Amino acid sequence: MRYRRLGKSNILVSEIGFGAWTIALDWWGKKIDDDYAVKMLKHAYDLGINFFDTADIYGKGKSEMLIAKAFKDMRDEVVISTKFGYDIYSNVEQIGHSELPQRFDAKYARYALEKSLERLESSYVDVFNLHNPKMYALTHNPLFLTLEQLRAEGKIRHYGAALGPAIGWKDEGIYAMERRGITALQTVYNILEQEPARQFFPYAKANDVGILVRVPDASGVLTGKLTPNTHLDKNDHRAFRKRAWIEEAIKRLEILKPIADAKGWSINELAIKFILSEQCVSSVLPTVTSIDELDSYAAISDGKYLSSDELKAISEMYDKDFVMLQSIQ
Repeated sequence: MRYRRLGKSNILVSEIGFGAWTIALDWWGKKIDDDYAVKMLKHAYDLGINFFDTADIYGKGKSEMLIAKAFKDMRDEVVISTKFGYDIYSNVEQIGHSELPQRFDAKYARYALEKSLERLESSYVDVFNLHNPKMYALTHNPLFLTLEQLRAEGKIRHYGAALGPAIGWKDEGIYAMERRGITALQTVYNILEQEPARQFFPYAKANDVGILVRVPDASGVLTGKLTPNTHLDKNDHRAFRKRAWIEEAIKRLEILKPIADAKGWSINELAIKFILSEQCVSSVLPTVTSIDELDSYAAISDGKYLSSDELKAISEMYDKDFVMLQSIQ
């Protein structure tokens, strides 16, 4: 496993991180029991993965508690990133994938952090992220004064923004990097869906922000797990993908296959190495639901990535053949 500096911090994170939402939710069509979840977390660490990204809303704290259980007495050996912003403490019930009410006021941020620290059994978090912030949250000065106070108190080392819930949020991402001094920006980015993430890269480099990439496999299209004939459970978050998008995306894989074949890589290897070829990317967070998947993703971090010319060629290919995919999402 190889490691990269996380933005302007002195924290080194593994190139492949562990997105811990799958161990607390069944939104990937699979429910993982707690014992296996802890086993996955420990196995990830044994593979050299030291970066674990979670959120208070993942199972309403369950993901954080599983991380605490897996790494009891090992807190300083792992890097933990968590998120806040959804009011999981109100009596509002979350129906399916609908969003809960959000709160980004200063008082709530401090309260949410204290509750996360309790669940994580830790005195600090390495990165405290605004979860799917809208512009009103990013322009709220009292919130960022509080985040700076929490840093001074040693309860957070850095803060960042995790964009979503879907692809987009260009203005929010740029504002956060340029105006809010964030250390990390989490966004969707993959070889089939490059916008707006690639527009973030110049700002990330200029402001020393580490990009954290989610959905690197385009919801399973790049791993072969998602096809037009795939039956998706009603809880599976991929159900939002239109059949037309899936069909067109799969056609585009034929364009990528010669590039992968020439390198001796699978399409999935090409997809991850494509992302890691961007130097401002700090870590990739693939969707993992098994130990076997952890093994295969960890093996991809080997430093053998794409050259600048190869990246340019794929970028031109995207503009010519892939960009239309985002118009039919």
